[in-house]
Amino acid sequence: MSSTLDAPPAAPRGSGDSGDAGYAKHLKNRHIQMIGIGGAIGSGLFMGSAGRLHSAGPSLIFAYAICGAVAMIVVRALGEMVLYRPSSGAFVSYSREFIGEKGAYAAGWFHFTNWAFTLIADSTVIASFLIFWSPLKDALPQGGWAAIALVTALAINLVGVKLFGEMEFWFSAIKVGTIILIMLASIYFIIVGQDLSGGGKPASAGVHNITDSGFFPNGVSPMFTLLTGVIFAYAAMELIGVAAGETENPREVMPKAVRSVLWRILIFYVGTITLLCFLLPTAQYKQGESPFVTVLDRVGFHVGGVRMADIMNVVLISAVASSMNSGLYSTGRVLRSMAVAGTAPRILGKMSRTQVPYAAILATAAFGAIGVVINFKWPSHAFEIALEVATVGIIGVWSMILISHMMMVRKAARGELERPDFRLKGAPVLNIIALAFLAAVLVLIAIDPTDSSPESAAAVRFGGPILVLLLVGGWFLVRNRIDAAVFDDIDDGDEYVTS
Repeated sequence: MSSTLDAPPAAPRGSGDSGDAGYAKHLKNRHIQMIGIGGAIGSGLFMGSAGRLHSAGPSLIFAYAICGAVAMIVVRALGEMVLYRPSSGAFVSYSREFIGEKGAYAAGWFHFTNWAFTLIADSTVIASFLIFWSPLKDALPQGGWAAIALVTALAINLVGVKLFGEMEFWFSAIKVGTIILIMLASIYFIIVGQDLSGGGKPASAGVHNITDSGFFPNGVSPMFTLLTGVIFAYAAMELIGVAAGETENPREVMPKAVRSVLWRILIFYVGTITLLCFLLPTAQYKQGESPFVTVLDRVGFHVGGVRMADIMNVVLISAVASSMNSGLYSTGRVLRSMAVAGTAPRILGKMSRTQVPYAAILATAAFGAIGVVINFKWPSHAFEIALEVATVGIIGVWSMILISHMMMVRKAARGELERPDFRLKGAPVLNIIALAFLAAVLVLIAIDPTDSSPESAAAVRFGGPILVLLLVGGWFLVRNRIDAAVFDDIDDGDEYVTS
């Protein structure tokens, strides 16, 4: 049985995207809230932060705060456009309306680049967490476990959006609950000065772990060169915009999800990194091992004979699986929107009987399978290689969101549309500041890739120009196939149909 939901009042005549047709509106308030809260908490925080703490020391707190401020501007800008017109194509659809098809083309393929390589990073992290246990390490190589992780996420996404919403709700609930428990335990350890010595390295929790070394134990430069990894940690906050297209009541749900970004950033990112700096000297964290596992292994707690580090490892696997799940979900919807427009192969627009863009999801997973090869070839560097290339895609997506929003604000100033009450205050000045910051990070990636490895540096220096050539060449291939009618007129009385 179908019900109807009136179109948001701020959406003017002529603002419908035919790429939104065919989706089920099965995501509820609790799903969107958890996607918004937990969607971006993945491998960047749970795994990548360890190596960056080791290199940058406590100054990583500042890096997370700076990037968090930029992420907040991006999400707030996206939130305003979502309230103007909810769309499963999200930033691709908005780029199409406010910039043109070139903008939509760039936004969509940047998003694909981001999540295709994030799938590689996430499958690598899950594999590394699994081989933490010796029996599993002996059973399969890292590449084999990466393949299993990818296939599992693919299966969840192909069933239907209702299953995706439920799985993502529980994945996010587990990791958010775990982080809260870890933060409470960390505060207790700091208050009592918990002994965290291990491996012949003396350590105890307390503020002295920062005061003894200072905020910049290795100088100021590491804080800036590691910004790429920090931006990667914040990626996926924009997924709430994609989810709006399959939400029962976006006008009520989306403002709550977007407003939660500020406290999410302060608590789950800046707060967690600050506590990790208090728990151990940052030099004792090491790349390739989650900082949370490092701390709990030092504590030596056992529950029924099971180490807390083992329990934490299970939680971390579910947390990163959530990121993979979200990546396949969002990329499938974005690619389908592009396929309908003609800026991606038409076959990617195919939908299943369960209203899932299965062709686009399969294509993303197939590209993610490259990660299995990387895990076999360079298992110790696979995560950093994928992270560097994914960050280029993230910067591209965020830039297109900011530019689209600027164009929307200009149209509103000319009286061509009405901005919703929920808006980014300080636009377009904040947009320009955020764009300048992202451009600076892009320069840093090009001239000084992070602390990772020669392999990841090569991936950026050679992969970046190749990506640009592919994007430019691809545009000339598709520009004559673009369907000008994709952005159809919607009469004022039309409605969004829900199932």
